[in-house]
Amino acid sequence: MTSAPLKGADLTEVGPLADGTGTAQSVRPSRPRRRGRSAPYWFLVPTLTLFAAFTVVPIGYAIWLSLHKVQVKGIGLGKGARQQVWNGIGNYTDVLNDSEFGHSVLRAFGYGLIVIPTMLGLALLFALMLDTPKARSAPFARLMIFLPYAVPGIIAALMWGFLYLPDVSPFYYLLDKFGLPQPDLFDGGNLYLSFANIAVWGGTGFNMIVIYTALRAIPQDIYEAARIDGASDLKIALRIKIPIVMPSLVLTFFFSVIATLQVFTEPMALKPLTNGLPSSWSPLMAIYDKAFLQSDIYGASATAVVLALATFVLSFTLLRISDRYTREDRA
Repeated sequence: MTSAPLKGADLTEVGPLADGTGTAQSVRPSRPRRRGRSAPYWFLVPTLTLFAAFTVVPIGYAIWLSLHKVQVKGIGLGKGARQQVWNGIGNYTDVLNDSEFGHSVLRAFGYGLIVIPTMLGLALLFALMLDTPKARSAPFARLMIFLPYAVPGIIAALMWGFLYLPDVSPFYYLLDKFGLPQPDLFDGGNLYLSFANIAVWGGTGFNMIVIYTALRAIPQDIYEAARIDGASDLKIALRIKIPIVMPSLVLTFFFSVIATLQVFTEPMALKPLTNGLPSSWSPLMAIYDKAFLQSDIYGASATAVVLALATFVLSFTLLRISDRYTREDRA
Protein backbone atom coordinates (compact mmCIF):
# COMPACT_ATOMS: atom_id res chain seq x y z
CA MET A 1 0.00 0.00 0.00
CA THR A 2 1.42 3.35 -0.99
CA SER A 3 0.72 6.56 0.84
CA ALA A 4 -1.00 9.36 -0.99
CA PRO A 5 1.12 12.35 -1.82
CA LEU A 6 0.79 15.25 0.59
CA LYS A 7 -1.09 18.28 -0.60
CA GLY A 8 1.22 21.02 -1.60
CA ALA A 9 4.34 18.76 -1.46
CA ASP A 10 6.93 17.87 -4.05
CA LEU A 11 7.84 14.13 -4.43
CA THR A 12 11.59 13.95 -4.41
CA GLU A 13 12.58 10.37 -3.49
CA VAL A 14 10.77 7.03 -3.69
CA GLY A 15 12.22 3.79 -2.25
CA PRO A 16 11.32 0.54 -0.40
CA LEU A 17 10.46 0.57 3.27
CA ALA A 18 12.73 -1.16 5.76
CA ASP A 19 10.43 -4.23 5.90
CA GLY A 20 10.08 -4.38 2.12
CA THR A 21 6.30 -3.98 2.24
CA GLY A 22 5.99 -0.77 0.38
CA THR A 23 7.60 2.50 -0.54
CA ALA A 24 8.27 5.65 1.41
CA GLN A 25 8.02 9.12 0.03
CA SER A 26 10.37 11.86 1.08
CA VAL A 27 8.53 15.10 0.65
CA ARG A 28 9.70 18.68 0.63
CA PRO A 29 7.10 21.32 1.33
CA SER A 30 6.65 23.67 -1.55
CA ARG A 31 7.26 27.38 -1.10
CA PRO A 32 4.24 29.25 0.20
CA ARG A 33 2.43 31.28 -2.34
CA ARG A 34 3.85 34.76 -2.44
CA ARG A 35 1.44 37.38 -1.43
CA GLY A 36 1.63 40.79 -2.89
CA ARG A 37 4.26 42.67 -0.93
CA SER A 38 3.09 45.92 -2.40
CA ALA A 39 -0.42 45.61 -0.96
CA PRO A 40 0.26 47.81 2.13
CA TYR A 41 1.56 50.60 -0.09
CA TRP A 42 -1.65 50.68 -2.06
CA PHE A 43 -3.49 51.58 1.12
CA LEU A 44 -1.25 54.62 1.43
CA VAL A 45 -2.06 55.89 -2.03
CA PRO A 46 -5.21 57.89 -1.07
CA THR A 47 -3.44 59.60 1.83
CA LEU A 48 -0.30 60.32 -0.15
CA THR A 49 -2.37 61.64 -3.04
CA LEU A 50 -4.29 64.05 -0.82
CA PHE A 51 -1.09 65.08 0.97
CA ALA A 52 0.63 65.81 -2.32
CA ALA A 53 -2.37 67.64 -3.79
CA PHE A 54 -3.14 69.85 -0.80
CA THR A 55 0.24 70.22 0.91
CA VAL A 56 3.23 69.49 -1.32
CA VAL A 57 1.88 71.12 -4.48
CA PRO A 58 0.69 74.35 -2.74
CA ILE A 59 4.03 74.68 -0.93
CA GLY A 60 5.93 74.17 -4.16
CA TYR A 61 3.72 76.67 -5.95
CA ALA A 62 4.22 79.24 -3.19
CA ILE A 63 8.00 78.83 -3.43
CA TRP A 64 7.80 79.20 -7.21
CA LEU A 65 5.73 82.39 -6.90
CA SER A 66 8.13 83.81 -4.32
CA LEU A 67 10.91 83.71 -6.91
CA HIS A 68 8.99 85.76 -9.51
CA LYS A 69 7.43 89.17 -9.88
CA VAL A 70 5.22 91.08 -12.29
CA GLN A 71 6.91 93.39 -14.78
CA VAL A 72 4.67 96.20 -15.99
CA LYS A 73 5.27 97.82 -19.36
CA GLY A 74 4.01 101.29 -20.01
CA ILE A 75 0.83 102.09 -18.11
CA GLY A 76 0.02 98.42 -17.61
CA LEU A 77 -2.88 98.23 -20.05
CA GLY A 78 -3.30 95.94 -23.02
CA LYS A 79 -2.22 92.45 -23.86
CA GLY A 80 1.29 91.61 -22.71
CA ALA A 81 1.63 94.78 -20.60
CA ARG A 82 2.00 92.74 -17.43
CA GLN A 83 4.39 89.81 -17.55
CA GLN A 84 5.63 87.42 -14.89
CA VAL A 85 9.42 87.45 -14.78
CA TRP A 86 12.15 85.86 -12.66
CA ASN A 87 13.09 87.84 -9.56
CA GLY A 88 15.35 85.44 -7.65
CA ILE A 89 15.72 86.37 -4.00
CA GLY A 90 14.46 89.89 -4.55
CA ASN A 91 11.16 89.23 -2.79
CA TYR A 92 12.95 87.67 0.18
CA THR A 93 15.21 90.71 0.44
CA ASP A 94 12.16 92.94 0.52
CA VAL A 95 10.57 90.82 3.25
CA LEU A 96 13.65 90.97 5.46
CA ASN A 97 13.84 94.75 4.98
CA ASP A 98 10.11 95.25 5.62
CA SER A 99 9.82 96.98 9.00
CA GLU A 100 6.07 96.40 9.14
CA PHE A 101 6.52 92.65 8.92
CA GLY A 102 9.19 92.84 11.61
CA HIS A 103 6.78 94.72 13.89
CA SER A 104 4.11 92.08 13.29
CA VAL A 105 6.56 89.35 14.37
CA LEU A 106 7.41 91.30 17.54
CA ARG A 107 3.72 91.72 18.32
CA ALA A 108 3.21 87.97 17.87
CA PHE A 109 6.04 87.26 20.32
CA GLY A 110 4.58 89.70 22.84
CA TYR A 111 1.23 88.02 22.44
CA GLY A 112 2.88 84.61 22.96
CA LEU A 113 4.62 85.75 26.15
CA ILE A 114 1.18 86.31 27.65
CA VAL A 115 -0.70 83.38 26.15
CA ILE A 116 1.70 80.45 26.45
CA PRO A 117 2.63 80.64 30.16
CA THR A 118 -0.92 81.47 31.20
CA MET A 119 -2.59 78.79 29.09
CA LEU A 120 -0.16 76.00 29.95
CA GLY A 121 -0.10 76.98 33.61
CA LEU A 122 -3.88 76.80 33.85
CA ALA A 123 -3.98 73.55 31.88
CA LEU A 124 -1.46 71.94 34.23
CA LEU A 125 -3.28 73.26 37.29
CA PHE A 126 -6.67 71.96 36.13
CA ALA A 127 -5.19 68.58 35.17
CA LEU A 128 -3.55 68.18 38.58
CA MET A 129 -6.73 69.19 40.38
CA LEU A 130 -8.84 66.72 38.41
CA ASP A 131 -6.33 63.93 39.03
CA THR A 132 -6.52 64.17 42.82
CA PRO A 133 -8.52 61.47 44.67
CA LYS A 134 -10.63 64.13 46.34
CA ALA A 135 -11.85 65.61 43.06
CA ARG A 136 -15.63 65.43 42.75
CA SER A 137 -17.62 65.57 39.52
CA ALA A 138 -14.38 65.20 37.57
CA PRO A 139 -16.08 64.14 34.29
CA PHE A 140 -18.39 67.16 34.38
CA ALA A 141 -15.49 69.49 35.21
CA ARG A 142 -13.40 68.07 32.35
CA LEU A 143 -16.26 68.67 29.95
CA MET A 144 -16.76 72.25 31.10
CA ILE A 145 -13.06 73.04 30.78
CA PHE A 146 -12.76 71.38 27.38
CA LEU A 147 -16.02 72.79 25.98
CA PRO A 148 -14.59 76.20 24.88
CA TYR A 149 -12.15 74.37 22.62
CA ALA A 150 -15.11 72.93 20.70
CA VAL A 151 -16.33 76.44 19.85
CA PRO A 152 -15.03 77.53 16.42
CA GLY A 153 -12.36 80.20 16.68
CA ILE A 154 -14.22 82.80 14.62
CA ILE A 155 -17.35 82.44 16.75
CA ALA A 156 -15.34 82.72 19.97
CA ALA A 157 -13.56 85.83 18.68
CA LEU A 158 -16.81 87.55 17.69
CA MET A 159 -18.47 86.60 20.98
CA TRP A 160 -15.65 88.07 23.04
CA GLY A 161 -15.40 91.03 20.69
CA PHE A 162 -18.95 92.10 21.48
CA LEU A 163 -18.28 91.55 25.18
CA TYR A 164 -15.40 94.02 24.84
CA LEU A 165 -17.62 96.73 23.34
CA PRO A 166 -18.76 99.23 26.03
CA ASP A 167 -22.18 99.82 24.44
CA VAL A 168 -23.32 96.18 24.44
CA SER A 169 -21.15 94.46 27.05
CA PRO A 170 -22.77 93.49 30.37
CA PHE A 171 -19.37 93.78 32.02
CA TYR A 172 -19.15 97.49 31.30
CA TYR A 173 -22.70 97.90 32.64
CA LEU A 174 -21.69 96.30 35.93
CA LEU A 175 -18.50 98.37 36.13
CA ASP A 176 -20.54 101.52 35.59
CA LYS A 177 -23.06 100.53 38.27
CA PHE A 178 -20.33 100.00 40.86
CA GLY A 179 -18.44 103.12 39.84
CA LEU A 180 -15.37 101.20 38.69
CA PRO A 181 -13.07 102.31 35.85
CA GLN A 182 -13.96 101.07 32.38
CA PRO A 183 -10.81 100.19 30.42
CA ASP A 184 -10.72 100.36 26.64
CA LEU A 185 -9.84 96.80 25.63
CA PHE A 186 -9.26 97.81 22.01
CA ASP A 187 -6.59 100.41 22.71
CA GLY A 188 -2.82 100.02 22.85
CA GLY A 189 -1.45 97.33 25.11
CA ASN A 190 -4.92 96.20 26.12
CA LEU A 191 -5.21 94.60 22.68
CA TYR A 192 -2.67 91.98 23.76
CA LEU A 193 -4.77 91.14 26.79
CA SER A 194 -7.95 90.99 24.71
CA PHE A 195 -6.47 88.58 22.18
CA ALA A 196 -4.71 86.56 24.87
CA ASN A 197 -7.95 86.13 26.80
CA ILE A 198 -9.65 84.60 23.76
CA ALA A 199 -6.74 82.23 23.10
CA VAL A 200 -6.46 81.14 26.73
CA TRP A 201 -10.22 80.61 27.01
CA GLY A 202 -10.29 78.44 23.91
CA GLY A 203 -7.00 76.55 24.19
CA THR A 204 -6.69 75.67 27.86
CA GLY A 205 -9.14 72.76 27.60
CA PHE A 206 -7.23 70.99 24.83
CA ASN A 207 -3.90 71.24 26.65
CA MET A 208 -5.56 70.14 29.89
CA ILE A 209 -6.84 66.96 28.22
CA VAL A 210 -3.36 66.13 26.89
CA ILE A 211 -1.75 66.57 30.31
CA TYR A 212 -4.60 64.83 32.14
CA THR A 213 -4.31 61.80 29.84
CA ALA A 214 -0.61 61.55 30.66
CA LEU A 215 -1.41 61.77 34.37
CA ARG A 216 -3.94 58.96 34.15
CA ALA A 217 -1.30 56.71 32.60
CA ILE A 218 0.92 56.89 35.71
CA PRO A 219 0.68 53.69 37.79
CA GLN A 220 -1.19 54.17 41.05
CA ASP A 221 1.44 52.14 42.91
CA ILE A 222 3.80 55.09 42.71
CA TYR A 223 1.30 57.33 44.51
CA GLU A 224 0.61 54.70 47.16
CA ALA A 225 4.32 54.28 47.88
CA ALA A 226 4.74 58.05 48.16
CA ARG A 227 1.81 58.35 50.57
CA ILE A 228 3.22 55.54 52.70
CA ASP A 229 6.43 57.58 52.94
CA GLY A 230 4.38 60.53 54.19
CA ALA A 231 4.25 62.62 51.00
CA SER A 232 1.37 65.07 50.72
CA ASP A 233 -0.66 65.66 47.56
CA LEU A 234 1.35 68.81 46.88
CA LYS A 235 4.69 66.98 47.10
CA ILE A 236 3.35 64.17 44.92
CA ALA A 237 2.32 66.72 42.31
CA LEU A 238 5.62 68.60 42.36
CA ARG A 239 8.03 65.67 42.63
CA ILE A 240 6.23 62.86 40.82
CA LYS A 241 3.43 64.02 38.55
CA ILE A 242 4.98 67.09 36.93
CA PRO A 243 8.35 65.43 36.11
CA ILE A 244 6.60 62.41 34.60
CA VAL A 245 4.25 64.48 32.39
CA MET A 246 7.06 66.81 31.29
CA PRO A 247 7.07 65.32 27.72
CA SER A 248 3.39 66.21 27.42
CA LEU A 249 4.14 69.74 28.62
CA VAL A 250 6.88 70.06 26.02
CA LEU A 251 4.51 68.84 23.32
CA THR A 252 1.81 71.33 24.24
CA PHE A 253 4.46 74.05 24.43
CA PHE A 254 5.55 73.37 20.84
CA PHE A 255 1.94 73.43 19.66
CA SER A 256 1.41 76.73 21.46
CA VAL A 257 4.51 78.32 19.93
CA ILE A 258 3.40 77.37 16.42
CA ALA A 259 -0.13 78.61 17.08
CA THR A 260 1.27 81.91 18.38
CA LEU A 261 3.25 82.58 15.21
CA GLN A 262 0.16 81.72 13.18
CA VAL A 263 -2.34 83.82 15.13
CA PHE A 264 -4.89 85.18 12.67
CA THR A 265 -8.49 84.52 13.65
CA GLU A 266 -8.71 86.69 16.75
CA PRO A 267 -7.20 89.93 15.40
CA MET A 268 -8.86 89.50 12.01
CA ALA A 269 -12.30 89.03 13.57
CA LEU A 270 -11.90 91.97 15.95
CA LYS A 271 -10.45 94.37 13.38
CA PRO A 272 -13.88 95.65 12.19
CA LEU A 273 -14.78 96.50 15.80
CA THR A 274 -11.94 98.96 16.33
CA ASN A 275 -9.91 101.54 14.46
CA GLY A 276 -6.77 100.93 16.52
CA LEU A 277 -5.84 97.59 14.98
CA PRO A 278 -3.45 97.73 12.00
CA SER A 279 -3.99 95.48 9.00
CA SER A 280 -0.63 93.79 9.62
CA TRP A 281 -0.95 93.25 13.37
CA SER A 282 0.22 89.61 13.14
CA PRO A 283 2.47 87.90 10.57
CA LEU A 284 -0.43 86.07 8.91
CA MET A 285 -2.43 89.30 8.76
CA ALA A 286 0.56 90.93 7.04
CA ILE A 287 0.60 88.11 4.48
CA TYR A 288 -3.16 88.43 3.94
CA ASP A 289 -2.88 92.20 3.56
CA LYS A 290 -0.08 91.93 1.03
CA ALA A 291 -1.77 89.19 -1.00
CA PHE A 292 -5.40 90.34 -1.15
CA LEU A 293 -5.39 94.04 -0.33
CA GLN A 294 -2.17 95.10 -2.04
CA SER A 295 -2.47 92.42 -4.77
CA ASP A 296 1.17 91.41 -4.30
CA ILE A 297 0.84 87.64 -4.40
CA TYR A 298 4.57 87.21 -5.06
CA GLY A 299 5.68 89.20 -2.05
CA ALA A 300 3.05 87.46 0.07
CA SER A 301 4.37 84.06 -1.02
CA ALA A 302 7.90 85.06 -0.03
CA THR A 303 6.64 86.28 3.34
CA ALA A 304 4.80 83.00 3.90
CA VAL A 305 7.92 80.99 3.06
CA VAL A 306 10.01 83.08 5.47
CA LEU A 307 7.44 82.61 8.23
CA ALA A 308 7.30 78.84 7.61
CA LEU A 309 11.10 78.55 7.74
CA ALA A 310 11.25 80.65 10.91
CA THR A 311 8.61 78.44 12.55
CA PHE A 312 10.48 75.30 11.55
CA VAL A 313 13.84 76.57 12.80
CA LEU A 314 12.36 77.77 16.09
CA SER A 315 10.49 74.50 16.70
CA PHE A 316 13.51 72.39 15.77
CA THR A 317 15.80 74.42 18.05
CA LEU A 318 13.45 74.20 21.01
CA LEU A 319 12.99 70.47 20.41
CA ARG A 320 16.75 69.86 20.41
CA ILE A 321 17.19 71.89 23.59
CA SER A 322 14.38 70.02 25.29
CA ASP A 323 15.74 66.67 24.15
CA ARG A 324 19.21 67.51 25.45
CA TYR A 325 17.94 68.50 28.90
CA THR A 326 15.75 65.38 29.02
CA ARG A 327 18.74 63.16 28.33
CA GLU A 328 20.79 64.95 30.99
CA ASP A 329 18.03 64.42 33.56
CA ARG A 330 17.81 60.71 32.73
CA ALA A 331 21.58 60.37 32.99
